[in-house]
Amino acid sequence: MNYKILAALLCSSMIATSAVEAAPKKVWITLGDAAYLQLQKLAPKTIAKESKSILPQEGLLAMERVHLVEVDERQLLGLSEAVHHELKRCGGFMFHASEAAGRQALQPTVSLLAAVRPSYTLDNQSVVNALLPQMQDSNIAQTIVDLSAFTNRYYTSTSGVNASNWIKTRWQQVAAGRSDITVEQFTHAAWAQKSVILTIKGTDNSGEVVVLGGHLDSISNHGSGESMLAPGADDDASGIASMTEVLRVMVAGGYKPRRTLKLMGYAAEEVGLRGSQEIAKSFKAANANVVGVMQLDMTNYKGSDKDIYLYTDYTDNAQNQFVANLLTSYLPAIKIGYDKCGYACSDHASWSGQGYFASMPFESAFNQANPKIHTANDTYASSGNQAQHALKFSKMALAFMVELGSDGPVTPGPADKVENFSGKLTLGQKQSFGPFKVGAGGNISVALSGTGDADLYLKKGSAPTTSTFDCKSDGPNSTEKCELSLSANGDVYLLLNGYSAADYTMKVTYRPQ
Repeated sequence: MNYKILAALLCSSMIATSAVEAAPKKVWITLGDAAYLQLQKLAPKTIAKESKSILPQEGLLAMERVHLVEVDERQLLGLSEAVHHELKRCGGFMFHASEAAGRQALQPTVSLLAAVRPSYTLDNQSVVNALLPQMQDSNIAQTIVDLSAFTNRYYTSTSGVNASNWIKTRWQQVAAGRSDITVEQFTHAAWAQKSVILTIKGTDNSGEVVVLGGHLDSISNHGSGESMLAPGADDDASGIASMTEVLRVMVAGGYKPRRTLKLMGYAAEEVGLRGSQEIAKSFKAANANVVGVMQLDMTNYKGSDKDIYLYTDYTDNAQNQFVANLLTSYLPAIKIGYDKCGYACSDHASWSGQGYFASMPFESAFNQANPKIHTANDTYASSGNQAQHALKFSKMALAFMVELGSDGPVTPGPADKVENFSGKLTLGQKQSFGPFKVGAGGNISVALSGTGDADLYLKKGSAPTTSTFDCKSDGPNSTEKCELSLSANGDVYLLLNGYSAADYTMKVTYRPQ
């Protein structure tokens, strides 16, 4: 036997086996013209399987082509880096599970909600104006610090998984005590990191949904795998932090929406909008009636002369105008800019790609974005150790969620309850009543009549006195009236005081819980 020939055959067989095992995984992506040119620099032999032009719309100054290509999955990190450094932007491509899914992404999108677009009338000023002053940049700052303390939040890393769990726990803590709020994680079969979804169930129009989102993952050119240094303080801990402050203030203020509100922290945005795509597709498959989506991707770097830039491409023009009206009405000091960010620049593209109305307010103009993102230097310190710019986005997002969340067709609520009382008071005598259990968004009205002089006092949460009350009526006779409104379920107590002897009748009308 020729042992040299046998050895050669065995060696070649082992090399072939090793080559098969090490063969790079091929994946499908779609990307716009500018990102496609960057990909061709990285992989000159790349040829698009299909290219289609996207019809011009407001905000797209020229027709843009979108290309479907099959690439080595290991090239995605280099592509993301090239898009960041050469094009000064994020994203630029969308990942697809198959060639068929990629081809579907090239098809024209028809809005799912053309017949039921929500009203964009601003008619919840009393609620919004009461909540806005409660927002604090220090809370946003702390969330940025906490999230950016993870080594990275890369979608396949252990710390990326831990960051998702941290957000879930944090949102649960903020929502504690609210039975109408749930927090869950959305599992993605192809990678470990989960998206996080918080739901505030609507009171009487829960079938319609408003979404506020941002991505929880991070990426960096410094290191790889578990050792990658990607604090991602601006990209996108700032967006998650701005959203978390919206949640905190809505809960603290007892706000209960009529529509269902959802806050979403998306996994795997930096590698082709993978988390948000799976979620948006699942909502479309379930025929979910999502009436509005806002994306907060980077909120704490003021790189331009304007404060908030509304990106006009791959977004909904009418909803963008609604957001601009919110800013003008509620935050008149905010300077509004407009710009474009190209194909698939953030998770809003996942929703608009499924036919939903989406908007993308951003921290700066397109060509003045934060140069520290996707590096180990995207830290809280690099944003000046402050979160004042991110606070502007929190206030805008809160107005967006309340105005859309409080809208929708009215479903009759419970009928008002009426209770009648009568009696006599001597000089200085006091009589207490309650608690009257008043429902959220309702009021309580008390009408007193009779002879003599009785005074009326109302208080929320505890019994009133003649010196501590939320409403009083103390005219020169027994004809008195008091009324209170409640934004959340609550107890109201009533006190009658005999300023002189009185013979009274009293009618208490309120919306029960």
